[in-house]
Amino acid sequence: MTDAMGAPGTPDTRDTAGTARRTDAQEKTDPLDKTMTPEEIVGRLESGMTLGIGGWGSRRKPMALVRALLRSPVTDLTVVAYGGPDVGLLAAAGKIRTLVTAFVTLDSIPLEPHFRAARERGGIDLVELDEAMFLQGLTAAAQRLPFLPVRAGPGSDVLRVNPGLRTVTSPYEDGEELVAVPALRLDAALVHLNRADHRGNGQYLGPDPYFDDLFCEAADAAYVSCERLVAPGEPARHAAPQTLLVSRHSVTGVTQTPKGAHFTSCAPDYGRDEPFQKAYATAAADPAAWAAFHRRFLSGDEEDYHLAVRAWHKEQR
Repeated sequence: MTDAMGAPGTPDTRDTAGTARRTDAQEKTDPLDKTMTPEEIVGRLESGMTLGIGGWGSRRKPMALVRALLRSPVTDLTVVAYGGPDVGLLAAAGKIRTLVTAFVTLDSIPLEPHFRAARERGGIDLVELDEAMFLQGLTAAAQRLPFLPVRAGPGSDVLRVNPGLRTVTSPYEDGEELVAVPALRLDAALVHLNRADHRGNGQYLGPDPYFDDLFCEAADAAYVSCERLVAPGEPARHAAPQTLLVSRHSVTGVTQTPKGAHFTSCAPDYGRDEPFQKAYATAAADPAAWAAFHRRFLSGDEEDYHLAVRAWHKEQR
C-alpha cells in the first residue's frame, strides 16, 4: 500500500467494509498496535457517556464510526461537537439526551434538519455555547483545568440561555469580568483523519485541523478513524510537522475506514458529496421519505452503505 505522499504504507488485510485488520505477525511484533474495527470501538462505548465528536459541521466527520454507533444499542448520550450530520443522525435515532454545541450545520445547508426537528419537538436538551467558549472548554479539559476564562459571552444571550455559567473577576489591576467556561471533559472521543499509523499517531492533510487534537486530549478514551493506515514514521518523513495532529499518547484505538467521512468532506482525499447531502436533507423533512432513506442506506453495515451510495449516484446520471 502507498500513501498519498508516495510513501510505502503498512500492509493490511481487510474485512468486507474496507476496515484494515493487522496480521497476527504484525500484532506480535509491535506491542503498541492499537488497531480495532469500528464495531470494536463502538463496543467500548456505553449508554450515558459524554461523547465528543471531531470535525466541523459537514467536514471530516467520523461518519463510519457514527454509522456503527447507530447500529449499536448505545443511547442516552451527551454529545459534544461542532455539529453536523453526526449530530443529526444520532438525534434522529433518539440516541442523544443532551447536546453541547456551538452550532449544528451542513455548511451548504445552514441548519441540520434532524437537529431542527429534535429541538422543535423538545427531544434533546441543548447547551449552546459561543464557538470561543466551546474551544476554551475543550482546552480546559485537555489541560485538566476546571475552567478557563474567556471574553466571549458578556452582553449576549449566551449567559441568559446558560444560567449555569459563572463569571470571574481578573485578579490583576484591570479587574475585568470574564466568563468562566467549565471544562468539557469527555468519556470518549471519535475523530477522523486522513492518515494514521497503527500506534495511533494521526495526520490531517486538508486546510484545517478542526480541533480534533483537543477532542482526543479532553477524553478518557479517544478513537481515530482514518482514510489510510501507513507505516509508523512515514507521515513525518513526507509532510510538514504541523500536519501531525494527533499523538499516540492520547489515542486508545485506531481504525482504517476508507471514505469514512462520507458524505462530509475529507480534503484533499475527497470533497463533500453535495448531491447526496441534499438527498439526505430532503428525506429528513418527510417521515416516509426518511424511512425509505434509512432502509436503503442505513439498515446494513458499512459496506452496504457504500454500495447503496454508489448505486444511487449511478441512478442520478
